[in-house]
Amino acid sequence: MVFKKLLGALGVGGPSVDTVLQPGPALPGGPLSGEVRLRGGGSDVTVDRISLLLVARVEREGQEEEDEGTVVLERFTVGGGFRLAEEADHTVPFTVTLPWETPVTELHGQHLGPVLGIRTELEIAGARDKGDLDALAVGPLPAQEAILEAFGQLGYAFRSADLELGHIRGTGQQLPCYQEIEILPPAGHAHTVNEIEVTFIAAPGGLKIVIEADKRAGLFSEGHDTVHRFTASHHAAPQTDWNAQVDAWLKEVIAGHEGHAVSPSYGDEHDVGHRSGPGTGAVVAGVAAGVAVGVVGGMVAAEVVDEIGDAFEGEEDEESEEEG
Repeated sequence: MVFKKLLGALGVGGPSVDTVLQPGPALPGGPLSGEVRLRGGGSDVTVDRISLLLVARVEREGQEEEDEGTVVLERFTVGGGFRLAEEADHTVPFTVTLPWETPVTELHGQHLGPVLGIRTELEIAGARDKGDLDALAVGPLPAQEAILEAFGQLGYAFRSADLELGHIRGTGQQLPCYQEIEILPPAGHAHTVNEIEVTFIAAPGGLKIVIEADKRAGLFSEGHDTVHRFTASHHAAPQTDWNAQVDAWLKEVIAGHEGHAVSPSYGDEHDVGHRSGPGTGAVVAGVAAGVAVGVVGGMVAAEVVDEIGDAFEGEEDEESEEEG
């Protein structure tokens, strides 16, 4: 068992912690189980609180360029109020429920781009210190998976996925960021559409699907974006002909009907024609029913998991300097 030392506010020689998550991807709105394993340091201490933070690496679009930062999507209290003896071992099992809007990080076992982590935080004698940071894999809900596979069967190629800081009006979005999945059109639509962006806003009652089309300029018209919102039920997923449903949505979006138009918002900004970057660089080549997603660009799922510490390293270094 390898423990990660807590060297900041708790001091060298303080307790150490290792958080172990249950194997396999979690689901949005589903349970996340595991154990927080503590080992006492050089003296007895009282652990006042153990918190798990669901953190994500997000992009924020500015007027001139995009920057990245880390946001806390949810905080869970999983234990506390006990004495940890010198060099003693103590295990705290936990089961928490992820937010319904938790971004999807993998599809058919392949990483999509967004980076999520579970960070463990201990509070002892009024001091809080960050300990373990573990990569979190999140798979799609059945309706999300069916919709993405329908895009693949309709000939659309998946380009990338990232997380954007901000809210989409009219969707009831709860988290401070949303996920964009960028999709390239098949040859039959390439002359009218540059790119499709899909965002899922999940809730207990179902999905809201926001689809944005970047339309090409024509001989007598300028290029522009059209944004539409649709809904899907979790319970209807197995019975729905998703190829037909998604095809109908896309025809409406590409035609530019205005009946369901919505727009993202970034603080006080009102920007329909936003564009996003390529996320962490993982690009999904295509999806068909039951076929694993291909990842190109020199990055595979294992490498993404190994590099999660690097993804959040800059943010943690900045906080360490502030605390110092």
